[in-house]
Amino acid sequence: MSPTDPTAPLLAAHGLEKSFGTNRVLDGVDLEVRRGDVLVLIGPSGSGKTTVLRCLNGLETPDAGVVSFDGGPRVDFAQKVSKADRTALRDRSAMVFQHHNLFPHLTVLQNVIEGPVQAHGVPKAEAVARAERLLARVGLADKRDAYPSELSGGQQQRVGIVRALALEPQLLLFDEPTSALDPELVGEVLTVLRELANEGWTMVIVTHELGFARQVADEVLFFDGGVIVERGAPAQLFTAPQKERTRRFLDRLLRPLDGPDPA
Repeated sequence: MSPTDPTAPLLAAHGLEKSFGTNRVLDGVDLEVRRGDVLVLIGPSGSGKTTVLRCLNGLETPDAGVVSFDGGPRVDFAQKVSKADRTALRDRSAMVFQHHNLFPHLTVLQNVIEGPVQAHGVPKAEAVARAERLLARVGLADKRDAYPSELSGGQQQRVGIVRALALEPQLLLFDEPTSALDPELVGEVLTVLRELANEGWTMVIVTHELGFARQVADEVLFFDGGVIVERGAPAQLFTAPQKERTRRFLDRLLRPLDGPDPA
């Protein structure tokens, strides 16, 4: 379905609530993602960032709230959520996880074409051509016939990104895509993400790489305790946060980026 309003947000989530037992993980989260924008979610572990991503993709069912795509599905989680509703959300977005989640018994090429062929009904020859083009784009053309165990962690994560791109989603979701990597491998994955941002992909990224967030984000949301404590452009939020909780979080994490205080 074509967009109903090109100026409207691509995705909107309103009033997302989620509890696991007595632990309230999301407490009325509202957010919007505009076409071509990069929305970065930051905050301490356990603040609800990953749960938000999983709700947007239909992997998690909120207790309440609405997730809608412009010109596409509108899912009200206060009502019974059908399999078709979940499928509609997943057809619009693709998620890249902390851990690569590649099928170990399939080659790189087979991992990439599995979704387009099996879930979207793309002819195999077309899926293969698309996969080869994307693998070349991230510098992995020579790894098409390798198995995941033969790749470095950074290469595996790049394959995970290619697998998401091969679905041709409207929205890319990244859940701390560098957190499971050795430090020397982080840069190669962040380079790919910067390139995607420059190409105009619409993305929501959960990350602790605040220097990277400063460079690519159109808007940064700081989460704590299941709520959005503060939101703003990176130039504003990172240099002049309005909330004390945001300032304490950034003081702890940004000092190593800015270097020691002058003597």
